[in-house]
Amino acid sequence: MRLAVFAVFLFNGALYLSWAARLPTLAAQVGATEATLGLALLGASVGLALTAPFAARLCASVGARKLVVLGASVTVLAVPALSFAGSPLHLGLNLFVLGSCGATLDVGMNVAAVAVTRALDRPLMPQFHAGFSIGTLTGSLGAAGAAAAGWDLRTHLVAVSALGAVAMAVAIRHVPGETGDRAGADGRSAVRRPLLWLLAGITVCAAVAEGATADWSALFFVEERHLSEAAAAMPYAGFSIAMALARLVGEPVQRRLGPYRLLGAGAVVAAAGLALAVLVAAPVAGFTGFALAGVGLAFCFPVVMDLAGDAGRRADGTGGEREIGLVTTLAYTGFLVGPPMVGGLAHASSLTVSLGVIAVVIALIVPTAWWARRARARELTPAGAGSSRP
Repeated sequence: MRLAVFAVFLFNGALYLSWAARLPTLAAQVGATEATLGLALLGASVGLALTAPFAARLCASVGARKLVVLGASVTVLAVPALSFAGSPLHLGLNLFVLGSCGATLDVGMNVAAVAVTRALDRPLMPQFHAGFSIGTLTGSLGAAGAAAAGWDLRTHLVAVSALGAVAMAVAIRHVPGETGDRAGADGRSAVRRPLLWLLAGITVCAAVAEGATADWSALFFVEERHLSEAAAAMPYAGFSIAMALARLVGEPVQRRLGPYRLLGAGAVVAAAGLALAVLVAAPVAGFTGFALAGVGLAFCFPVVMDLAGDAGRRADGTGGEREIGLVTTLAYTGFLVGPPMVGGLAHASSLTVSLGVIAVVIALIVPTAWWARRARARELTPAGAGSSRP
């Protein structure tokens, strides 16, 4: 089960970056300007945000395995379909479908991962999310190799999707497929639990930071640090590699610190790293700072998904689908808000100031994690135990 779920995370990351890394080719293919390309890309984010709550309900009915099958099956068709887009509108519609597939996969694979952590009684969520990070790196490198070899976009995306389909066909039978009822652990609506809103707040802060880092880091190092475009791509590569490595070794760290302390400590490291990058002009400080930000943010999503699943756990060991769906849905708002927020602040001031504000956003995770810990403790007190667990 563990390797199968890891493979799903890797599959999702690899297919996502396979097309995202060829975005310049896609933009030229559909004749998109920067403005129309931005609107087209919004289609993927809207698809993610709109589909996640429905995916959570569906997962509670049919189970994680069938949800992953659905998301993966449409994804391997939707990715090559991007190469047929003839206009920015067509591209945006295709990306909306792909975003919906991504939300389906995200919910399904996180619910499956929670099931494995429960079965093995080990905090393995960071390792599963490392699979996604490794997948994005693999997809990006594969796209670079395909472009260097002169492969056209359609050949590249068809080849990637075919490989992904084969890998998923092998792995899917071992993905957990338990189903449960639609109610949460205590029969209450998930939206009425302060704990889940606090956990979602952590992922929103992390998503704002990750989205801003991905979209604006290269431009920051070109305009503010006067590096070449090739050199400016390195800090985000370091961010991604540091995040993947941190997630791979996350289990012993989480055991030692506990989930809430890990979230707080990671936020301190990430905020300090990004502050270092924007306050110290030396390029080495920027590279180091972005790597530290990758390490610190590495645990936000996996640990929060683990905590959300635990908050929805029923007496029979199942549950958590709706809780994970709620947190996932709200997390996507961070990816929607982060990049344009940085752009607006940069227009009014500078990229240095706007990325400094992102460091402050990351720091907000520290008190939010503390409040979330207190909210969970209140749910588990004798007065609230009957309402939080059966």
